[in-house]
Amino acid sequence: MPAIPADPRPFPFDPAACALLVIDMQRDFLEPGGFGAALGNDVSLLRAAIEPNRRLLAAWRAAGLPVLHTREGHRPDLSDLPAAKLQRAPAGATRIGDPGPMGRILVQGEPGHALIPELSPLPGETVIDKPGKGAFYATELQARLEALGVRQLVVTGVTTEICVQSTVREANDRGYDCLVPSDCTASYFPEFHAAALKMIAAQGGILGWVSHSDHVLAALATP
Repeated sequence: MPAIPADPRPFPFDPAACALLVIDMQRDFLEPGGFGAALGNDVSLLRAAIEPNRRLLAAWRAAGLPVLHTREGHRPDLSDLPAAKLQRAPAGATRIGDPGPMGRILVQGEPGHALIPELSPLPGETVIDKPGKGAFYATELQARLEALGVRQLVVTGVTTEICVQSTVREANDRGYDCLVPSDCTASYFPEFHAAALKMIAAQGGILGWVSHSDHVLAALATP
């Protein structure tokens, strides 16, 4: 399997030890009426990442490699929601736990908490429910990766500068090699998207590698 062209150097792709981690592609973030829209964001900006993720997910599954999905959200009683997180919303905006067009905002089991239908997990694929931004905080993600023998992650999803970058930082501290395909991530703020990717690849790849899904698909198609 060839190395994947990436910034600042090729990613040493090892399919026997690599998993695809799709971060928070949820209705609450990508559809009108969800948490993202409640904060005053243009959710259409995130939808550009759907088709690249769909293509990569299909190829990854066809190669028989492990796929994991995450969903950010909280228990119905909000017992895992810190007060500081609840309060971080514009004045007068709908907050976590409030009723919205897709049920209670960012609450597990509500329609808005679900992954978008275009990227629904298949039976047997791991779905990690997380209460924070990073996917390792207060979750079983590391245990799942260790059980799979995973040492590398291809990380996609939303938003680039928050949950994706937080997860990459956590993974880097735990010794995982991370590759972020730039077209498979997105932000409500394009300038934040660009800055986050630069941070990941800066200083010789201080947090990981940044590439494009076309390069990952080419590597998956190479015997």
